[in-house]
Amino acid sequence: MTKAIAFAAYGDADVLQPTDIEVPAPGAGQVRLTVHAAGVNPLDCKIRSGAVSAVFPVELPHVPGLEASGTVEAVGEGVTGLAVGDEVFGPVAGGYAEQLVVDAGRLAVKPASLSWAEAAALPVAAETAWRTLELLDVKAGETLLIHAAAGGVGTLAVQFAVARGVRVIGTASEANHEYLRSLGALPVTYGDGLAERVRAVSGGPVDAVLDAAGRDVLGVSVELAGGPERVVTIADAMHAPAHQVRFSSGGPGQDRTEAALAGALALHAEGSLQVRIARTYPLADAAEAHRASEHGHHTGKIVLSIG
Repeated sequence: MTKAIAFAAYGDADVLQPTDIEVPAPGAGQVRLTVHAAGVNPLDCKIRSGAVSAVFPVELPHVPGLEASGTVEAVGEGVTGLAVGDEVFGPVAGGYAEQLVVDAGRLAVKPASLSWAEAAALPVAAETAWRTLELLDVKAGETLLIHAAAGGVGTLAVQFAVARGVRVIGTASEANHEYLRSLGALPVTYGDGLAERVRAVSGGPVDAVLDAAGRDVLGVSVELAGGPERVVTIADAMHAPAHQVRFSSGGPGQDRTEAALAGALALHAEGSLQVRIARTYPLADAAEAHRASEHGHHTGKIVLSIG
């Protein structure tokens, strides 16, 4: 048995309660991890509340957590490339637990210079950023506008795009402008007059737009890109159809985790990867971490520190 956080009914953050769960021996192609950190994502909160139950149904009681970092504690039959004691990170199911079983092929080896919290904060944001840049097909020399560029996905998208030679303009609050400059982006303030500010920086239209904000920016995004073909949103499914804009949430055949984590590790090896951690909470305070995530007024990723 191992300690975990679970919810037995949909509801607010208070439904998250400590529990003991049984962790099986790893099967073929699997490893069992001792978890050191788990990322807290907005999707965790939406799954817990029941807001996305039609799209992401879960069996109750459910242990949340879509990404984690930890140490390999046992390996199943047929696992190659990983051994007991290896430090790894990647996408998981049930990350809010002291131990869990995960498919070995989903994991990447964690460099010693990457902290447990940073590693746990990477998989979801990196995969989303990589996938959407592929959908937008951005190339060196093009100009990409990223809404919410200082957020979890935006930060990785900026870094991946800049590494490809793309010119990036990012919307963010004034307090995050210097941070965006440090990533290689040209910052602009969101809100009224956005189109004029973007044109002033870009010198004209932009080639592609990634909306990670969901602040009703699809109309101006289509205007700036000269059409909806190269506009993608991950945050505004409701208004995407009206603007003929693609909404991307991943799904079968769309996962880009392997390439995304390889890309993030390449940036880390070069010394340029930046992963902002807003705050870490102990596993027992997962409900408080969810409340902070839903409040939304933080810069960087919220992470649970587990062991």
